[in-house]
Amino acid sequence: MMFAKDYTSAAARISAFLTLMLCLFAVQAQAAEELTLWHSYRGDEKLALEEAVRNFNAEHPELQVLPLAVPHEAYANKLTSAIPRGHGPDVFIFAHERLGDWSRAGLLAPISVEPEELERYYKSSRDALNYEGKLWGLPLALKSAALYYNPRLVPLPPKNTDEMLKIMREISKPEQGIYGLAYEAGSFYFHAAWLFGFGGNIFNEKGEAELNSPANVRSVEFVQSMMKERLVPDEPNAALVSQLFNEGRAGMVINGPWFAGEIGKDVVYDIVPMPIVSATGQPAAPFLTVEAVFMSAKARDRDNAFEFMCYLADDAAGLRATTGRQAVALMNPLLPPGKQIDPLAARFLTQAPYTVAMPNHPLMRAVWEPAAQALRKVLRGAADPAEAMNRAQMQLRVLTRPAPPEKSPALYVVLLLIVVAVIIVWWLLWMKRHEAWKAVRRAGTAYAYLLPAALSMLLLLFLPFIVGTAVAFFSHHEGRFTFVGIANFVSILTSSDYSVSDPLSFYFTLVVTVLWTAANVFLHVSLGMALALLLRHKWLKLRGIYRVLLIVPWAVPNYITALIWKGMFHKQFGAINAFLTWFGAEPVSWFSHFWTSFAANVATNTWLGFPFMMVVTLGALQAIPSDLEEAAEIDGAGPVRRFFSVTLPLLKPALLPAVILGSVWTFNMFNIIYLVSGGEPEGSTEILITEAYRWAFTRQEQYGYAAAYATLIFIALLIYSNGTRILMKEKT
Repeated sequence: MMFAKDYTSAAARISAFLTLMLCLFAVQAQAAEELTLWHSYRGDEKLALEEAVRNFNAEHPELQVLPLAVPHEAYANKLTSAIPRGHGPDVFIFAHERLGDWSRAGLLAPISVEPEELERYYKSSRDALNYEGKLWGLPLALKSAALYYNPRLVPLPPKNTDEMLKIMREISKPEQGIYGLAYEAGSFYFHAAWLFGFGGNIFNEKGEAELNSPANVRSVEFVQSMMKERLVPDEPNAALVSQLFNEGRAGMVINGPWFAGEIGKDVVYDIVPMPIVSATGQPAAPFLTVEAVFMSAKARDRDNAFEFMCYLADDAAGLRATTGRQAVALMNPLLPPGKQIDPLAARFLTQAPYTVAMPNHPLMRAVWEPAAQALRKVLRGAADPAEAMNRAQMQLRVLTRPAPPEKSPALYVVLLLIVVAVIIVWWLLWMKRHEAWKAVRRAGTAYAYLLPAALSMLLLLFLPFIVGTAVAFFSHHEGRFTFVGIANFVSILTSSDYSVSDPLSFYFTLVVTVLWTAANVFLHVSLGMALALLLRHKWLKLRGIYRVLLIVPWAVPNYITALIWKGMFHKQFGAINAFLTWFGAEPVSWFSHFWTSFAANVATNTWLGFPFMMVVTLGALQAIPSDLEEAAEIDGAGPVRRFFSVTLPLLKPALLPAVILGSVWTFNMFNIIYLVSGGEPEGSTEILITEAYRWAFTRQEQYGYAAAYATLIFIALLIYSNGTRILMKEKT
């Protein structure tokens, strides 16, 4: 009994001690408030941010900031989906250009800062974070383009465009692939420097987008003149610009701070501000992107969140300027002892006073596509600048048209309930007529085993499909969905905003998609069948090696293949044009015209698709008895007659399902169109699936319109699959 008493006493003491410790932990956890910080930094910037957070946490033990790195590609979508539901960050770091969208959508909380405190930041960075009379964040870093130059080719950088053109003419030898200036001339982001230098603008005084202003047209004419003189490379892209500069074949490059990481260690270079436009006397002013720290509208403790924002923008500016190598927005930051501002960041700070903050207007996201298309059209020589910019203005009006009027969902709900009731009644009558209930009861155990799979299909396939279809009846604007009934379908099917022959038209895109599918499937089957017939012959040596090699295109991920073929179709440096030139033909600008761009897409996808048909045909040929063909040969049938009378009829049962599957794959082959032609020229080679993507993600997030597109794609494929199923039944 004594032992039991002692044991009970010891257990009580241990229990009391554990209770006390738990209380202490609870008090400590309660005392230390947590703030979540989202960012997408990598490398030195991430190291500097993490050190700043550690320093802040050490100085504020009652407030702990938890940094979370989010992949840049998914960052914006995660913010827009997480913050409204209260699952997002308290504060986050992002570029300022989405400010207009997000403030109107209620994702951000405005902040208040004393005017004398704001004066310590560069004016352009302060202006970028103001929208509708409110301040929405604190600036952290400035990023813009500037002029890189190689002192070995350009001893003195140009002060104005006249000097720049003179240097370019002296250096450029286009027949040898040497140019005075290399930059992504078809990118509207880099073109902005010339646009503002010529006195142009994107939005007029009324806040309306105006791409076809005379000053904007003059800026495009300037770039066109450089292209005509062949002072810049044809169809320049980021990889080509890096290659030319690293190989000493480009004297100057227009690019941002990220370009420094792509320059070889043995390449000598310097960075200066963009030159003055001689025609106007104004400096070429590139876009300024301001990385800022924002407060979520759902922040749990706004006072503490604001305190951390101030610390990151002010106290940690020196750490970010040295360790993080950022061009910080704070003028004269306090640097850590013994450290200096990174030389690269210092170079770009000299460009900062001659920049234009990228407009944070919600319509800005709709500007990029039509402006870039107009620019590339001019550089290809397909239109004059005024015509191209007028077309861009017209397209911009279509992309920014008002949302359909809101409607009451009552009628649609009633119709939906009637349809559901009819389906249920029909199903019950069918079950009764076929005595299916008895079969279900007899096989109850089997159905129980199938239940988890059925639930998974319901949650992962059918439920998202139903939700996606329902979104087609809504309009999305500034983060809010409004019910519009069948207005999206009516707009698509009637082409109310553009002609039927316009690339934006559903019917134009449908015809291109059908043509794309038919051409690819025909080539896949033809090439696959021809190679399979060749590889089945025993007299062919090394058949096994050939089979493995011919399957490789199918095994390689299609996005890698698409990027390789994209490079091969480059007008100046592509392998295909080099091959044509070797035979004395002129180089082809593959993405300047519909048929050449369409052919480039088809060639790439044919390379990817024929191995599948070859494998299917090889397998089917194994099942054809050789004596049938031998008998036909004895009867006097030639090779062609034997193929069409014996081999092909016996291949059809295996080929028809493969053709149906290949058609569906090709109909929705997103990667090839998106990565090879990008829809060029002017979106005419887009197919339905890529067009739906653009309506959702590059044209002001018109999710309802994109969902209606997707629903129509499903209906088209449903009709096709049912038609082929009926055809297969008739054949059997």
